[in-house]
Amino acid sequence: MAEPIALISGVGPGTGAALARRFAAGGHRVAMLARDGERLAALEREIAGARGVVCDVGDADQVDAAVETVRRELGAPSVLIHNAVGGAFANFLDLDPAVLEHNFRVNVMGLLHLARRLAPAMIEAGAGAIVATGNTSALRGKADFAGFAPTKAAQRILAESMARHLGPQGVHVAYVVIDAVIDLPWTRQMMHARLGREPAGDFFITPQAIADEVWHLVQQPRAAWSFNVEIRPFGEPW
Repeated sequence: MAEPIALISGVGPGTGAALARRFAAGGHRVAMLARDGERLAALEREIAGARGVVCDVGDADQVDAAVETVRRELGAPSVLIHNAVGGAFANFLDLDPAVLEHNFRVNVMGLLHLARRLAPAMIEAGAGAIVATGNTSALRGKADFAGFAPTKAAQRILAESMARHLGPQGVHVAYVVIDAVIDLPWTRQMMHARLGREPAGDFFITPQAIADEVWHLVQQPRAAWSFNVEIRPFGEPW
């Protein structure tokens, strides 16, 4: 049988790269979408069978071109993971409205564009999975998250609408709320500056742990599908 195809958006050095490695290790050929062509090229050299495609998922024309490239070179994806994210820190008075519009295009319209192009083949096959990675901004709007939280809340609701439509047709849709600081060099520097010390190692969630949970979701049997999934370090208050 041909290897299944997983398309992952937002393949950066953290969660996106970990997702690509995890699904490749699980037997998938991986299509990686991101705006940084150099990073994609480096991951192509590292991950056998992976294909990087430069794409801004907030641009419908670029999504069309990227999906066509993936279909032509790899085949029709049976897994879509929307990990691309546009973020900003500002209250609603200080926020440049253009930033909110940009983040909406990436976080919400990006999911919509990709799912509309990939879901029909999954429906025809009667199987497939679509997972969006989110965070607690999808559940609450803190004061300085006015340019971000509205888009993640809309993303979660869009995913829920998709899940209710696609589930009866055999396609599993899930939304992952990552209630954690992801372990990356820049987040360690940020937390050190904020706390005045290096946090304990288990303060952070690793990209690999996130990738493992997404892999688990995609492997769930039809009789036990999850939609809302929350993951957090054991010491995280909530």
